[in-house]
Amino acid sequence: MNLNILTPELKVFSGEADSVILPGINGKFEVLNNHAPMIASIKDGIVKVRKGSDKQEFKVKSGIVEVLKNNVSVLTEGVI
Repeated sequence: MNLNILTPELKVFSGEADSVILPGINGKFEVLNNHAPMIASIKDGIVKVRKGSDKQEFKVKSGIVEVLKNNVSVLTEGVI
C-alpha cells in the first residue's frame, strides 16, 4: 500500500508499506494492505512503518489518518 505522512510544512514520508501502526485516540491500531476505508483521529505518539524487514518510526503530533483503496494518508500537526 502507499503511505504518505504529511505536515502543513513538509512531506515526512512517501512510499510503499506493508503495515502501519498508528497512535489512535482510543489506542494503537494497525493498517494492512486492502484495509477497509476509514478516517480516524490520532494523538501524539509513534507511527511505525514496516516494509519487508525494514522498519521506520516517526514521532508525530496529533492529526488524522485516511485509508482509501490502499492509500494511507497521515496528516499530522508536526513531527518531533
